[in-house]
Amino acid sequence: MPPLNEIVDQLNLLRQQAEKELSFIDTTEKLEAFRIKYFGRASGALTALFKTLSGLSPEDRAVFGKAANLAKEQLHDLLENKTIELKSKTAAVPAAGIVDITLPGRSMPQGHAHPISRVLAEVVSIFTTMGFSIAEGPEIELDYYNFEALNMPEDHPARDMQDTFYLPGGFLLRTQTSPVQIRTMEKSKPPVSIIAPGRVFRRDWDITHTPMFHQVEGLLVDKGVSMTHLKGVLEAFLKAFFGAGTKIRFRPSYFPFTEPSTEVDIGCIFCGGKGCRVCKTSGWLEILGAGMVHPEVFKKVKYDTDVYTGFAFGIGIERLAMLKYNINDLRMFFENDLRFLRQ
Repeated sequence: MPPLNEIVDQLNLLRQQAEKELSFIDTTEKLEAFRIKYFGRASGALTALFKTLSGLSPEDRAVFGKAANLAKEQLHDLLENKTIELKSKTAAVPAAGIVDITLPGRSMPQGHAHPISRVLAEVVSIFTTMGFSIAEGPEIELDYYNFEALNMPEDHPARDMQDTFYLPGGFLLRTQTSPVQIRTMEKSKPPVSIIAPGRVFRRDWDITHTPMFHQVEGLLVDKGVSMTHLKGVLEAFLKAFFGAGTKIRFRPSYFPFTEPSTEVDIGCIFCGGKGCRVCKTSGWLEILGAGMVHPEVFKKVKYDTDVYTGFAFGIGIERLAMLKYNINDLRMFFENDLRFLRQ
């Protein structure tokens, strides 16, 4: 045990150190750390010195005990004064006008769904209500699924209709969501009724084309499916989307993966069918392509063409959005002009 005078010297040094530290404390968190450092029951510095009392003689114990209690009281007083000082500063902040907690919060401007997202959600909702399921597939595709399985072999002229982004290793960015139909039929036996929404990619960039756009393609396969069923589904969709009074017509067309094929027009929503610049005075607007699934496509997925028939259709979401929101340049959807997005 050190002599009494050394223990008293330690006590005085500890008190001076504590007073100095306390003068620099400016937050309640630091003040709490100070209290634990010097007054903590387990490892406080003052507590440790008090534990040395048991090793002193009765005479020395009385002398040291008196000095230690005095130092403890002085530090306690300083600690309480500092506590009051910090609390008064904290309470004075609102009164000084720096932070007024009674003021209402600052509201952040609310965003809203992008036109493409809104139209895509509406289209999906209409078809799922009819009983179609949602199917998805990869955006990076094999040539087989994007072309060959859809009755477009390597030398087929229909490939020229789609300017494709080719990737190393025989891959490509899908030009349509039709590959999802092939992948679904490979895994599932009829009946099949799906829609395949998603992004597709082609090498185009003008007021009616962009390198990336969105499609929803549909497929229904079962026994006895006919062109009448296709017309009924598409008419129900278009009237649900554009309104019950929408005029609809079907025109013969050509697609390598459907036979017969058709393109579907609606009466121009801008001029009411009278003829205007948008519809090129025809009174009609092309809206989608469709047809009965080609037997060669069924052969690729090993569907019995003597038993099953089906129809498929493809809808461009940007095309629908342009008509619904009267937008005349497709590129506006992707250029992120805040003046457009805030409307």
